[in-house]
This record gives sequence, C-alpha cells and structure tokens, in this order.
Amino acid sequence: MSRAEIITSGRNPLLKETRRALSRGTLTVDGLCVAETFHLLEEALRSGLETPVVVAASSVRAVVERRVGRLKGVRLVTVPDELFQEISATEAAQGVLALVRPPLWTIDHVFRDRPLVIVLDGLQDPGNAGAIVRSAEAFGATGLIWLKGSASPWNSKTLRASAGSLFRVPFVEGMDAAMARAALSQRRATIFITVPRGGVAANQADLSRPCAFVIGGEGHGVSQEMRGAGAGLHIPTAGVESLNAGLAAGILLYEAWRQRARP
Repeated sequence: MSRAEIITSGRNPLLKETRRALSRGTLTVDGLCVAETFHLLEEALRSGLETPVVVAASSVRAVVERRVGRLKGVRLVTVPDELFQEISATEAAQGVLALVRPPLWTIDHVFRDRPLVIVLDGLQDPGNAGAIVRSAEAFGATGLIWLKGSASPWNSKTLRASAGSLFRVPFVEGMDAAMARAALSQRRATIFITVPRGGVAANQADLSRPCAFVIGGEGHGVSQEMRGAGAGLHIPTAGVESLNAGLAAGILLYEAWRQRARP
C-alpha cells in the first residue's frame, strides 16, 4: 500500500484549485469534477472513471486508505480535519472528496437508441437539477441537454443530488435555445413543453416515440425561446396548481418508461 501524501497548508496549489472549483461549481483547470462524500467516491469508482486524486481528512484516513490505497494511478492526500472543513462545500463534511475525470459526452450520445431527452431550461436549483438526473437514469432517459442559465452540473449540490447518476447519464451543457431546438428538430424528436395546465395530459400523450421534455426554471417556467418549440404537456393534479420541477420531471419520466415497457 502506498503512503498517503500529507498536506497541511491551505495555500497548496491542489487544495486552492479544489476550493476554487467547489466555490464556483465548475471543473478544475485540469477538467476534473470535485465529488465530495464517500458515496460519490464509490460511484465514481463503480462507474470506471479515472480518479487521479482523493483527499481525505486525517480522522478518516484509515477508512479511505483501505478503499483506494491499492488502486493504481490514485494520489491519496490527507489533510488536517480543520483544513478539510475549510475546503469542503458541505456543512457536515464526511472527510473525503475525489477529483474525478467525467465522461466526454456528445449530442449523439444523448440521442442514442430511441431518444428520451430532458432539456433543462433555466432550472437554477442544483438540488432539482441533480434529482432530475437521478430520475433520468432510473427511468431510462437517453440523456439531457443543459441550456445556458441552468444550475451547473458540477455544482457540489447537483452532484450530490444526482447520487452518482451524473457519472453515467449522457448530457451536454452550455447550449443556447436555438441550438437545442435545431438538435431536437434534426433528430425528429417530439418536443413537449411542461406546463402547469393546458396542452395534453401526460397520461394521454404518446411518450413511447422519440421525445424530449423541456423543464423550465422554478420561478418563470419554460423560457420564451423554447415555448414555441413543441406542444404543452401537463400532469393532472388535484388540490395544487403546480409541482416542484424535480418531482414533475420524475413523474413524466416514469410515465414515459411505463409506456415504453408495454409489450
């Protein structure tokens, strides 16, 4: 087992870059995402992703060493608990984070097989965004399009809410509405604009064909640029006017999965 490298200064370049990426919700300059918690470390390894660096607080060093100490190509770094807390993006840090090289996806990956695509249109809550990715994996979505103005997929809350699904579900980020509409049209996917009421009910629409759900922001819904791209789609409800974006996306994905599972 290789010895862990010990770092005690917050001015260390690795720790400074890790803190910067966490605070901005971006990748590091080397193109790595910061995956915090034991669960995300395990999910990255289970997904077969390159994990060149693992940082552990001193109090959990032995636990982390047992998991990654024999893995080739992994640089294990330990830091004092107080320093780890300064770096961490969580209030109750577990004492471990991994720098993970995410998969390189293209738009063709998102539209593979019989497309079932989620378009995040100005969705700004990272918890909702991550939960939608989790539902996308659970119900067989082929991928996601992350429009400009939406929460970053590399935000620590997005990653945690996805519970590792971001390591496996294809997505492209940073597209504008015009590019997204062109990509959907080129691949002949039926576009459904999610609305609180009006349009067609989800259980009455044909979701077994290639299609995409546009999920709008929490405050303003689907953007003006995307509203004319397809037909309205709503979830019938009783007693409430609208649903949380993450919950609504999960219900729509389940309905599409149910229809596609019919014999």
